[in-house]
Amino acid sequence: MFGIPGKQAVSITDKAAAQIAKLMDKDGHQGLRIGVKKGGCAGMEYTMDYVTEVDPLDEVVEQDGARVMIAPMAQMFLFGTEIDYEVSLLEAGFKFRNPNVVDACGCGESIKFDENISAT
Repeated sequence: MFGIPGKQAVSITDKAAAQIAKLMDKDGHQGLRIGVKKGGCAGMEYTMDYVTEVDPLDEVVEQDGARVMIAPMAQMFLFGTEIDYEVSLLEAGFKFRNPNVVDACGCGESIKFDENISAT
């Protein structure tokens, strides 16, 4: 929807693709849908949900057996984002490197987008 011809809406690192493919295989999911919602101290939060059925309006990105769907209302906020999967001594999880984020809360759970994005 908001893409550039020949360029995927989001990129997925090899580690993230492996983790998403593993989650898909575990329970027979079609993939993960990512989006954004209002919430948190910075104003917005990322969402991730298992998908059993692909919505025809979703932007679909596939790589190495992993499938990510981007909810229609989130596409303009997530374009250009890199999805990674990081493991540390204390935690493991998906990390979003999003060029559209202008601020984030201290804990990293919520983000703020450039106000001009939603106006376009």
